[in-house]
Order: sequence, then C-alpha cells, then structure tokens
Amino acid sequence: MRLVISRCSVDYEGRLAAHLPLATRLLMIKGDGSVLVHSDGGSYKPLNWMTPPCALAEVAPEETEAAEGATIVWVVRNAKSGDALRIVIHEVLHDSSHDLGVDPGLVKDGVEAHLQRLLAEHIHTLGDGYSLVRREYMTAIGPVDILCKDEGGGHVAVEIKRRGEIDGVEQLTRYLELLNRDPALAPVTGVFAAQLIKPQARTLATDRGIRCVTLDYDDLKGIDTSASRLF
Repeated sequence: MRLVISRCSVDYEGRLAAHLPLATRLLMIKGDGSVLVHSDGGSYKPLNWMTPPCALAEVAPEETEAAEGATIVWVVRNAKSGDALRIVIHEVLHDSSHDLGVDPGLVKDGVEAHLQRLLAEHIHTLGDGYSLVRREYMTAIGPVDILCKDEGGGHVAVEIKRRGEIDGVEQLTRYLELLNRDPALAPVTGVFAAQLIKPQARTLATDRGIRCVTLDYDDLKGIDTSASRLF
C-alpha cells in the first residue's frame, strides 16, 4: 500500500463530474490497484475513489496547472468504464509504501456470520426467483455481505446485522453508491436484513429505496420451535 499526503485538487471525469478544490489530503493506493482520496474528516468514507481494474499514470501538469503551482498529475482511469480521476498535486508532504501481506479477512460476530451463511444457503427467503452471486463480495471500501440477483436478474446487495440500526443503513448506502458505478452490475438495489430493525433505521432505509427484511434465525436453521411455545 502506498500512502501519499499532498496538497492537491481532484476531478472526477466520467458519467458524472465532481471537483475537489486544492487542499491537503491523503491519497491511498492499495495493492489491488484501487485509489482512494481521503480528508481528515467524514469518518472512513473516501471523498472520491477509483476501483479496479484501473491504471495510474503520472503525467506533467498542463501549462495552466503548472502556472498555478502543480508539480505532477496523476490520471487514474478505469479500464471498463473509461471514467477517470485527475489528481493535480502541488506539494507532497509524505510518501511511503508498506507491504501489508495477505489479509486473513473479516471475522464477523458469530451470529451475524451464521445469519450470512444461512441466508446465502436459503437466498429464496428474500423472494421467489432470487439467486446467490457470492458471499463477501469485495469492494474498495469493504465486503458486501451477500450479492445476489432478483427474479428479474437485477443485482441486489444485502447487508446483514444482528440489530439493524442507522449505521448499518449508512454502510449499505455507501456500498450501493460504489456498486452502481460499475456498469457490469448497475442498477444495484439494496436489502437491509436483521433479526431486529430499529424504527429509525427502517425509516431511513425506506427513504433511500432500501428494502428491509427481518430474519428469523430459527426459521433459517429449519428448527421447529413449537415445543417451546404455549399456544
């Protein structure tokens, strides 16, 4: 992983346009080729990013950029969509590379891990015609619990929690924003699945077009709990 702290401006060029004016930011180049632009706020969400497959080229600044103090320009272009990040660097404050080795992967809470496995095995719980694409579908900002297809063949990202709260909806929103940039997947809809979903989280999910599903752990395991019920 390469970490560069620099004074830079950033332009996203593609299906949409976005501009970050000159400021001090962290540029992160990961081993998978993804490039992320971070500020010192906004939690862990990058201000902008480019996911693999992409290529980074260092080019000389244009005449007007050089006149404004730019020393080098990074052009990060996605091989599939052609979208590009143009990062105009004025000053490098830090530049280091680190070998993080092979990551063992995310170890989830036992119940959430079991829910994910069971829901993947019984993906039809989400609706007739649903089919599993894969568990732990990796993105530049972390793995989506389940990526599947609905009865119409559209992709669906599923975030699974034991207790469904606002943070979980925000997490799924970020995944959806990223996944919908990939023309091979878009349009991607979302399902927020939990054993218990707080009212505030359900309201936020509904407002963002995310479907909420309450999971019954025993039902997914195929356990008949009638013996423990009075009626």
